[in-house]
Amino acid sequence: MGSLLLAATEQGLVRVAYEVQDHDRVLAALAETVSPRILRAPARLDPVARQLEEYFGGGRHRFDVALDFRLAHGFRRDVLAHLPDIGYGHTESYAQVAAAAGSPRAVRAVGTACALNPLPVVVPCHRVIRSDGSLGQYAGGAAAKEILLHLEGAA
Repeated sequence: MGSLLLAATEQGLVRVAYEVQDHDRVLAALAETVSPRILRAPARLDPVARQLEEYFGGGRHRFDVALDFRLAHGFRRDVLAHLPDIGYGHTESYAQVAAAAGSPRAVRAVGTACALNPLPVVVPCHRVIRSDGSLGQYAGGAAAKEILLHLEGAA
């Protein structure tokens, strides 16, 4: 799956990005939208990194870190707020998530919210699949989504 970029603000984790999302581009976008002052401070992210290691090792099913959702607005934020409710090892369809987020007909908007999720893995958009059971797309790539679902026993 490659390395993950982790970025945090004073409020909490604000961004997780896969290598395929181009870390330099992600950092440039953060400089424009969050703050032009980006500091390398890995110790600050140690708790998140530890929880990710536990998750990938099969020992963690839910993340317990402060999150900063400033990069998501409106319905997208409603979708992201619902995603942690999809239990480890379970999936929901885009239609089920749309209904849970309060807009049952907004299936495509759920897809967009998942595609633009600034906190993949931690906010588990990988657990959202198509109604026919196929995996659908994923920001980290189809293989990454399949790996995460397999890790959780959902695929």
